[in-house]
Amino acid sequence: MTDDLQFNDLTGKETTMLEGGINGQDFKALFDAGMTWLRTNHQLVNSLNVFPVPDGDTGTNMLLTMQAAMNEVQHSGELNIGKMAHSLAKGALLGARGNSGVILSQIWRGFARSLDSVDMMDVNQFVGALHEARNTAYKGVVRPVEGTILTVINDMAAAADEALKTTSDLKTMLEVVVSAADKSVRNTPELLPVLKQAGVVDSGGKGLYFIFDGIARFLNNQPLDTAIATVQPLSALSLEQTKEEIEPGQDYEVVIDFKPYKTLNLEEFYSQLSDIGTSIQIGEGDGMYRMHIHVPTDRRYDPIDYTMSIGTVTKVNMENLLDQMNGSSDSSREPEIKFPEVEPGNIAVIVVSPGTGISRIFASLGAAGVVHGGQTMNPSTEEILHAFENLPTDKIIILPNNKNIILAAQTAVSMSVKKVAVIPSKNVPQGLSALLRLIPDGNFEQNVKEMNEALSDVETCEITQATRSVEINGVHVKEGEVIGLLNGKLVYSSDNLKQTCLELLKEAGADERERITFFYGNNISEEEVNTIIETVQIRYPDHELEVHQGGQPHYQFIIAVE
Repeated sequence: MTDDLQFNDLTGKETTMLEGGINGQDFKALFDAGMTWLRTNHQLVNSLNVFPVPDGDTGTNMLLTMQAAMNEVQHSGELNIGKMAHSLAKGALLGARGNSGVILSQIWRGFARSLDSVDMMDVNQFVGALHEARNTAYKGVVRPVEGTILTVINDMAAAADEALKTTSDLKTMLEVVVSAADKSVRNTPELLPVLKQAGVVDSGGKGLYFIFDGIARFLNNQPLDTAIATVQPLSALSLEQTKEEIEPGQDYEVVIDFKPYKTLNLEEFYSQLSDIGTSIQIGEGDGMYRMHIHVPTDRRYDPIDYTMSIGTVTKVNMENLLDQMNGSSDSSREPEIKFPEVEPGNIAVIVVSPGTGISRIFASLGAAGVVHGGQTMNPSTEEILHAFENLPTDKIIILPNNKNIILAAQTAVSMSVKKVAVIPSKNVPQGLSALLRLIPDGNFEQNVKEMNEALSDVETCEITQATRSVEINGVHVKEGEVIGLLNGKLVYSSDNLKQTCLELLKEAGADERERITFFYGNNISEEEVNTIIETVQIRYPDHELEVHQGGQPHYQFIIAVE
């Protein structure tokens, strides 16, 4: 991922590219600027998570989708904008991650389709491209929901239509479009009640706004490397993920807890930190702030000195990132997972799995391949495609096991000549239930039917820690509490893991079921697991209990109730 997140210096460049229309190289530069501004602010987009669960990855998914598009044209000198747009769209489609990334790739696909026979893009063609981008994005979603990125691209196209009556200037048109995107994003909570409940705007729409705003900023010679000041709840900081995004010159990770002497000026704070390093994140809780930054070796003490000048430092943690990354490559290596051989002509099942332990269980039940992914780590369309394209059979079934991966899986299907079906499993227990119905040498359509039916055979419970204080579905949640989700719906919150677990099982109707299977994550000790299991065994003495090391991040437990 290191190479994917390199920063391209686009700031301060003079441009006259709009005067005679936009050619392929101009479009490439504008696209790069949009991606750069999104990269600068992608953590802000990540923080706009509706539910208080640690899966805020919309910004990352959109950024990696954009980067995949840029990788496709990195060395291209193509001047024809139609051909350039198609290359970018191809890269975005292959690299699409999560629902937001897939929809974004469809936007660029529609944009490119409109420019098929165009050498240079003028204002009329730009407006037409926005129209086709909107239409393609809506067609790519079975049940379009307003108050999302779809609404934002629709409002942008409508505003462009109206502006075309009074202007033929591309720069003016772009400013109108950016303004419309901003207004549309701000209005998303009025269209989608769950956003209003959570007190956030739509994250995908915000990401799209940053892309087009970045283009406008580039044309106005505004900086693209200073993030819009924002602060997250302490528990929402995804510091583990930042270690996967190490750029050249990021030698040390510095994390500082401090109490400011006076009200923290976020704009100034960000500005000062941006001069020191990158990957800046700031969290706040009860007047205490946590600052995270990546810095080169010669500046590793600068964040400490600066923070001490504005507040009382209570804790400092410093890690050598390069040493850590190099040292972990061997120690973290897991024994190879053994998959069953696929017989030519038989059905092969590809699963998406969030943890090594869960992957081993899938393999033992007959899965032919595993794509690593789940919450906060949605695999790309290309990764899913590669997982089955070389298997010695033309009959493939995919189990995404996450609602945010279904669209990417369906996109992979559209790009394959094989006979491929996606079973829309939204979680691991559903995927396991479906896989148990597999008859590898059976009829393909009958297998698909049986596996789809199996999704309703299991109730899925998930336990994690709340990343924000919010009230959703009548459940009052405080940041840091243990929360329980039943089939993806928030149903319980407390400060006690055992209590949350018992209440969640009650909500799942465990009394009427026979078997409870626990998959515990990498953020809970075996001692804690054993204590919980003993309590559950006492509460459900006649039930069959199974316990497996799932190895999934963020979620203490994934529980199947059958």
